Amino acid sequence: MAAPTRRVLLTGSRGFTGRYVRESLAARGYDVVGLVNDGQAGADERSADITSAMAMRELARELNPDYVIHLAAITFVPHADAPAIYQTNTIGTLNLLESLAALPRRPRRVLLASSANVYGSAASEFIDEDVPPAPLNHYAASKLAMEAVASVFSDRFPCVITRPFNYTGPGQASDFLVPKIVDHFAARAHRIELGDLDVERDFLDVRSVSAIYSKLLEAAELESGVLNVCSGRGTTLRAIVSRLEDITGHRMEVAVNPEFVRPREIRRLVGNNDRLRAAVGEWPDYSLDQTLRDMLAASARMAHG
Repeated sequence: MAAPTRRVLLTGSRGFTGRYVRESLAARGYDVVGLVNDGQAGADERSADITSAMAMRELARELNPDYVIHLAAITFVPHADAPAIYQTNTIGTLNLLESLAALPRRPRRVLLASSANVYGSAASEFIDEDVPPAPLNHYAASKLAMEAVASVFSDRFPCVITRPFNYTGPGQASDFLVPKIVDHFAARAHRIELGDLDVERDFLDVRSVSAIYSKLLEAAELESGVLNVCSGRGTTLRAIVSRLEDITGHRMEVAVNPEFVRPREIRRLVGNNDRLRAAVGEWPDYSLDQTLRDMLAASARMAHG
């Protein structure tokens, strides 16, 4: 009897998270095919527009994957084109799930990356999966709508929805706050403009997140459901600046720019990961200091070509 195949369709495979997830899956012996829409596809990639239902049907029929990890999304919260957010994050996911449901041999597990932003300004000190969602921006609303779409397919294949809290690591674009701060320290800048320094977030390292996603494909007792992906530790931006000052020995002026303070800003977003630990056990843990040190080293390498 032939061994079961282990083909994974990984959407968003060239993105910040996707690159790490691909590496983690490959190390575990999976056959990974990445979905891209930003250039010519390589030997282990396919190029297709996730917002095209026809393109997704053709892709699903060609690959007939055993597993799917769906990361492709517009993830920048202040993205200016609200319809594009829903078209990619919600309708794109619908196209993917419909194409998988139409296959004669459906995937053994589908993992969809949602977001902890769906919780909005929850009053809980440590947010668990039973806290009612209350999105405060289009990005969060598009992800909650995606979750609702996924529930329609709950009888077709096991579907795990992750709600990652904030995470960062080497290679994240400087559009995001932590890489922006790191890049300024790496360049020994004299001044940086930020928003509210006292917002509190739950940070994981992207390498932890990629290991968690890989382990979720293998979680024997897990069928479907929603899982927070988080550290359970809260850190303010002010504390990150302070840690980077200690690591680099560099001080710079930190100015609060009112234009960077979002309306209806979520003050604290820190998660409870008990359900995740029950599903996958332990994962590689990185201290925030180690993550920041690795980001500083990567930023320095980029600056010197």
